[in-house]
Amino acid sequence: MSANNTLSVAADGDTAIVVTREFDAPRELVFEAWTRPELLKRWLGVFGGWSLDECEIDLRAGGAYRYLWRNGDAQMGIRGVYAEVVAPERIVGRERFDEAWFGGDALGTTTFVERGGRTLMRNRIEYASREIRDGVLQSPMETGMGLSYDALEALLDERKAA
Repeated sequence: MSANNTLSVAADGDTAIVVTREFDAPRELVFEAWTRPELLKRWLGVFGGWSLDECEIDLRAGGAYRYLWRNGDAQMGIRGVYAEVVAPERIVGRERFDEAWFGGDALGTTTFVERGGRTLMRNRIEYASREIRDGVLQSPMETGMGLSYDALEALLDERKAA
């Protein structure tokens, strides 16, 4: 992984977090890996004994998605609804964890911008309050995202070589 692929997680305004990461791959490949269950199961949150056992995606405005991770007897699920899908540029959706560890749901807007064969992913996540946002920032989310995005980069390298 090159230095250009550095993950950035930062507060934005009063209630949001902005996550950015550059990938050394065309955005069509990044978008595919982001939206195809068989590919998501290979990188999203699959570290430290966790596996993404359930991954259902109805990729359209009004369509739902569901992810369920397992690690031994522990599990963590999330579900959401897409508000907007513009392939391969933008995904907007609202999500909620099965066992909410923060109040309410979150609105995520993920964009994919390609420049010179590389893709900048930007995910802005809006929470119900500053307190919720700050609690999420204090969680291990940045570590988990970093490990997931490193696995995504490896998957993209593999797919580019195929």
